[in-house]
Amino acid sequence: MEAPLSHVDEAGEVRMVDVGGKPVSRRRARATAFVRMRPETAAQLRRLPKGDALATARLAGIMAAKRTAELIPLCHPLPLTHVEVEARVVESGVEIEAAAETTAQTGVEMEALTAAAIAALTVYDMAKAVDPDMVVAEVLLVEKTKEAAG
Repeated sequence: MEAPLSHVDEAGEVRMVDVGGKPVSRRRARATAFVRMRPETAAQLRRLPKGDALATARLAGIMAAKRTAELIPLCHPLPLTHVEVEARVVESGVEIEAAAETTAQTGVEMEALTAAAIAALTVYDMAKAVDPDMVVAEVLLVEKTKEAAG
C-alpha cells in the first residue's frame, strides 16, 4: 500500500500540513547541487578573486533559504537558526553544499534544497554567457536530522 502524500487530504485537495501537535525539536538538513560545465569555464571561475561569483552564489543561497515559504506554497515559515552554503570549483563544474537548521515543529529539508538550487542557478546565471551548455544537476537532500530540543 502506498503512503499518502503529506500535502493532499482524503478528498485529493492540497493542504498545508498541520504540525501544531508536533513537539518542537532541533532539526538540520543538508543538500547538494552540481553545476556541470566545460573545464575551461570552471578554470575561469577558479581564477576569479575572492568576493567573486561563488560568494554571490553563497549569498543567494542563504537569502533563498530564508524565503522558502514564500517560494514553495505549502511550506511553513520557519525561524532559521543557521544557514550555510559552500561552493567549490572542481574540474567539471561547481559543487554546492547547503545546510539549514531550526528549532521548530517541522524540518528544514526544503530550505536546504532551496539554498542549494538557488546557489546553483546563480552560478549558472553568472557563467551562462561563456558556457551556454551548462547543466544544473543532482539537487539532492543528503541528510536530515532531528533531536530533542533542550
